[in-house]
Amino acid sequence: MPVLWRRLKRGLTGGVLNLTETEGRVEVRGFSFIKEIFDRRKLPFPFFVDLAEECTAADLAERLEIPPELIEAVFINGVARRPGDVVRPGDRVAFVPPGTPGPYRVILGIAGPAGGGEAK
Repeated sequence: MPVLWRRLKRGLTGGVLNLTETEGRVEVRGFSFIKEIFDRRKLPFPFFVDLAEECTAADLAERLEIPPELIEAVFINGVARRPGDVVRPGDRVAFVPPGTPGPYRVILGIAGPAGGGEAK
């Protein structure tokens, strides 16, 4: 288990896991093989990470050691966004990997109708 995850589980870094409070934290979820990464790290679904100030979703993913090529879209508070969009303390964040089937990409807001756009 990577050192970061041992520390997260023990609460020794700024990435303290807390299952109840959301102030100063973000709720994190992963889907498909991103969830599998979290499962291998024995993290709950969802889990909470301390976040003292805003950052981008890409920064949060890096902090969580999620390879950028595994992220196609990010849901921030239920809205499809790009990895460069801002995450603030108290937000709910879900990382979505590539491979979501076509119709669901439109329904979820990852892409526009007839391939007319990507996550907003």
